[in-house]
Amino acid sequence: MKIGVVLFPGSNCDFDTIHAFKEVLGLPTVPLWHKDHDLQGVDAIVLPGGFSYGDYLRSGAIARFSPLMQEVREFAAKGKPVLGICNGFQVLLELELLPGAMIRNKNLKFLCRHVTIRVENEKTRFTKKAKKGQILNIPIAHFDGNYYAPPETLKAIEAGGQVVFRYCEPDGSLSEESNVNGSLDAIAGLVNKAGNVCGLMPHPERASEKILGSEDGRVILESLIESLG
Repeated sequence: MKIGVVLFPGSNCDFDTIHAFKEVLGLPTVPLWHKDHDLQGVDAIVLPGGFSYGDYLRSGAIARFSPLMQEVREFAAKGKPVLGICNGFQVLLELELLPGAMIRNKNLKFLCRHVTIRVENEKTRFTKKAKKGQILNIPIAHFDGNYYAPPETLKAIEAGGQVVFRYCEPDGSLSEESNVNGSLDAIAGLVNKAGNVCGLMPHPERASEKILGSEDGRVILESLIESLG
């Protein structure tokens, strides 16, 4: 098994993500340069956090045109797993591999803090080692994390069980305060209909070691690894 982490100009969590998979979880992990057309035989792709192309125009709007995205689209179309973290989530939305869009946080401020999220769907390949309702303490760092989708799209997402994580209070309850960026339905992460593409705004790689203050993100990364068989 091998993980590939895409490097864009402006990514700043690429090597954190490689470290988490390679050094913490012991899985062969390689960087994938965005201008290449070679996925190097990886079994799963991760689009990391950061500010690809400086977030110019719109977060992820330019990265979607990177040459390697052609291979990422084909990889996802074959049912192989793709995980987008923060800016990676935004890129997946721009690629239309996931429904909806991101807009500015509700208070128009960059947010860098720990949040608590609730596992809504434990049956995905990204959460199979978690329990339904499990609370995870994971950091966020973003300006454009306010998830939006038209009413009919949002209704379909909810009905299809595509919401994987919601922002919540530490006890699991939902509140306006815990929905830190104002996302519709407090959505922090979702999967596509096929279940092989997942995006989330919190950073599981930044919560993968005790020294980081939380190991709660490991359940997401380990679920992905276990799903590779």
